[in-house]
Amino acid sequence: MRHVDFSPLYRSTVGFDRLFTMLDSLGQPDQSQTYPPYNIERTGENTYRITMAVAGFDETELSIEAREHTLTVKGEKSEEKTPENQFLYRGIAKRAFERRFQLADHVEIQSASLKHGLLHIDLLREIPEAAKPRRIEISAAASQPKQIEATQVDSAQIEAAAK
Repeated sequence: MRHVDFSPLYRSTVGFDRLFTMLDSLGQPDQSQTYPPYNIERTGENTYRITMAVAGFDETELSIEAREHTLTVKGEKSEEKTPENQFLYRGIAKRAFERRFQLADHVEIQSASLKHGLLHIDLLREIPEAAKPRRIEISAAASQPKQIEATQVDSAQIEAAAK
């Protein structure tokens, strides 16, 4: 795979180091892990779901950790103490795994559930009010002439002002 040189972009950008590092690491060949299989779905405008096929694992053998824009899912199978049966063929994987997902800014884990051998992790992107786009009203005060308010003045006030 070709290596992309991001150094010219460093001259005109500030704070994008994490993005460039992430893009650079995606092209490395050691990222070709395929176990366990997973799906990433967009379930709403700001909601996502990661579904992983973890057949044979229970809740105590799985761990989910979020740290610094990285979601890590680990599975470690506990050792069987006494094998009751002798396996002639073992097709169900019992190997440990660690899968990492890069999360965008403001993405938080809402919940995780294990059902029918599928681990569901629900995510929510909550953009803070300060980062949301806002509409600025434009006033047209310079183009509209100011109105002079008319007040009723009685004749006694006019005579007093004239003296």
